[in-house]
Amino acid sequence: MTFKLSRTLGIVGISLSAMIVASAPSHAAKTLVYCTDASPAGFSASLNTTKTSMDAARPIYDQLVLFKRGETMVVPGLATAWKITNGGKTITFTLRKGVKWHSGVNGFTPSRDFNADDVLWSFNRMWKTDHPYHKVSGGTYDYFADMSMAETLNSITKIDDYTVRFELNEGNVTMIPNLAMDFATIYSAEYADYLLKQGKPEQFDQIPVGTGAFIFQSYQKDSVIRYRANPNYWGEKAKVDNLIFAITPEETQRLTKLKANECQFFDKPRPNDLAEIKNNPDLKLIGMPSLSTSYFSFQVNKPPLNDKRVRQALSMAIDRQSLIDQVYLGAALPAVNFITPDMMGYNKKIKPYDYNPEKAKQLLKEAGVMTPITVDFWWPPNRSINKVIAERIQADWAKIGVTAKLVSFEWGEYVKRVNAGEHQVAMMTWGGDNGDPDNFFQTIGCSPEMKASPSNMSKWCDAEFVKLFHAAKVMVKQSDRVKAYQRMQEILHDQQPQFLNVHRVDYKAMRKEVVGFKQSPFDRDEFTGVDIQQ
Repeated sequence: MTFKLSRTLGIVGISLSAMIVASAPSHAAKTLVYCTDASPAGFSASLNTTKTSMDAARPIYDQLVLFKRGETMVVPGLATAWKITNGGKTITFTLRKGVKWHSGVNGFTPSRDFNADDVLWSFNRMWKTDHPYHKVSGGTYDYFADMSMAETLNSITKIDDYTVRFELNEGNVTMIPNLAMDFATIYSAEYADYLLKQGKPEQFDQIPVGTGAFIFQSYQKDSVIRYRANPNYWGEKAKVDNLIFAITPEETQRLTKLKANECQFFDKPRPNDLAEIKNNPDLKLIGMPSLSTSYFSFQVNKPPLNDKRVRQALSMAIDRQSLIDQVYLGAALPAVNFITPDMMGYNKKIKPYDYNPEKAKQLLKEAGVMTPITVDFWWPPNRSINKVIAERIQADWAKIGVTAKLVSFEWGEYVKRVNAGEHQVAMMTWGGDNGDPDNFFQTIGCSPEMKASPSNMSKWCDAEFVKLFHAAKVMVKQSDRVKAYQRMQEILHDQQPQFLNVHRVDYKAMRKEVVGFKQSPFDRDEFTGVDIQQ
């Protein structure tokens, strides 16, 4: 999705460094600057799938339930309580009273607090095609679709202003953690109506109004996003007065800005910069194994990748251990399965495809592939390491007679094209949103009618896999779910619609003055509760 504001927002001509006040006297406003890697695709999480866009929207909004900061535990959010009845088919939410919508953004002044009307509006926008905002900003709700929400939901009913009832077609053990995810954000129905009456509905996803700990101020594409603390926030108050996202695509420039105190935080430093950050007394580095898998998606509808032997051959031709040792510098683990080793149902019996160029050549021959051949290999531009990996794959595949034509696009365009299945092979990473295996498998899922979900970049559908995928959602016994997921991993390993590369160790770099940041296992960069010591 191409993101373009309908009018210029923000302050032009003021250097970002002039906005930094981290070292100012204690009575001055505190500003935290986050050097982010790219511009967001938009500010409505229901429409977006990338970490960059989710991170930009998260300061502004809340969900009915939330993940406790830095943890996987689900805690009350805009709902203070919920009751599950009728065999898991009915969930009744009690909503929080006194929650204020942001005021003064885009000329909007709310006349009421958050209530049940906002919950219905937010979910119906994704669900109901006749909703007045369903088609605004493209009308693509990939998370909602990938997680089969339309098939799961039977009705959402307003019982009164502060009670909402979800009726499901069948019990779903993942529903509560799913509703803590960003796609389930709650929006202001009144703000939507305000813009619709002005004939400017497209501004809803560009100039956001929420209930979150920070209030949106301005955005300049490819430059900066500005937020200010919400003094009326119902939950944990922001400890800084201003939050700035400095859009800095170059990784070396992000580190340079951090050392110069032009930003105080950035995500995923390069592996070869880790030692420098650790040894700098003005900086600190934190890290943890990620709930993520980096992989190469094979578009199975494009010959010769429609033959699993070709996909297996390309996988065997990749020297993954060299990538881990020489490119990731040890900050990654080999990925054997799509889900990470600490997740429920991980299949320890599956063995990885060993690096074996000679066997790869044999498989290509058995598949009737006459080398040399050329295959497009797409790599995303948001990390410099990705180009290095792509060049390594190019060298590995050349040894079996396959020429990898390297292709890249601007990040937003890249995601759009890969989701559309335009690639042959594409590099991507999936990071878990809620700690449940279903959250991973939905990205390679299909409908019961064997239609690939929007985020199924391989466009691969297997009848047994699809049956197990949908059945596992409603299995009450954890042992049954484990058995289903282990079989699904066996099918993935055999069919090889993806080469599973690595599970990264996620690092965050920050100034020593930054305190209170809690690293999330879901790689959610959240700045409520973060402070700058004077």
